[in-house]
Amino acid sequence: MINKPQKGFTLIELMITVAIIAIIAAIAYPSYQEQVRETRRSNAQADLLELVSYMERFYGENFSYLGANLPFNTSPKQGNSFYNLRFTAAPSASAYTIQAVPTGGQTADRCGIMTINQNNQRTPANDCW
Repeated sequence: MINKPQKGFTLIELMITVAIIAIIAAIAYPSYQEQVRETRRSNAQADLLELVSYMERFYGENFSYLGANLPFNTSPKQGNSFYNLRFTAAPSASAYTIQAVPTGGQTADRCGIMTINQNNQRTPANDCW
């Protein structure tokens, strides 16, 4: 009887391959998640800046921020919402604050609530903007 060479993988070879894939995935997935959060944050920042322009046009027409309403309340404007946008006018009628509050999958974002006011002051001021 002639012995034919075996074809295929041994269990050890298969387990080594699975372990290598698991290590690569454990490193890559958190980086991917952070990149997704940064992209969502950038989109919310662009929406905040768009709302600042809207508020300045409103002030130019009414000489007050009182009575202003945001044209949209979520970021992104369509699809799944990752930030709720809120507007607050100061009693002096010449000041306001717009907030982007993270929701859903964005709540784990390290920057948390982002704000901008009529003087273009932004929080948090670290590398989040």
